[in-house]
Amino acid sequence: MAYHDTEWGFPVADDRRLFEKLTLEGFQSGLSWRTILTKRENFRTAFHGFDFHRIAAFDQGDVERLLRDQGIVRHRRKIEAAINNARRAVEMVKSEGSLAAFFWRFEQVPEADAVPQTVSTSSVSVALSKDLKKRGWSFVGPTTAYAFMQAMGLVNDHAMGCVVRDRVSQARSNFSPPL
Repeated sequence: MAYHDTEWGFPVADDRRLFEKLTLEGFQSGLSWRTILTKRENFRTAFHGFDFHRIAAFDQGDVERLLRDQGIVRHRRKIEAAINNARRAVEMVKSEGSLAAFFWRFEQVPEADAVPQTVSTSSVSVALSKDLKKRGWSFVGPTTAYAFMQAMGLVNDHAMGCVVRDRVSQARSNFSPPL
């Protein structure tokens, strides 16, 4: 409940938080979000607070260390994807100025007839996924991209009548996306 009421859907411009969330969404693939959320602090420790500059320097020894870490999801391809994506994040900051400047180009304006929480992808999440994959990112399919967009405030997908929906709408209207 605390995650839903204070984090999910509120706009984020911090590169480290954006990288953390996209990484955790990749680890969540095929699992429940509750599993990932209960392990989030362990992930933060194992991945140095999601400092993607540090993660980009991880080597095979780090992969093996992470595969032995019982506090996280021990899935080789997901761990390797996190390291690969950290390297891509470093490149993206160089080319785009920040992760936030890139991701906020994919803000989704709700369609008039859209019903929140009824879809797991959108044309915008498909476009985001394709762009990330073109740049060499992995474990960033359209469903993962959409979950990331929901969580980081790129789309307000709180259900109609949800006590947080209006607060998220207000936060989004007051938010100035980075350029």
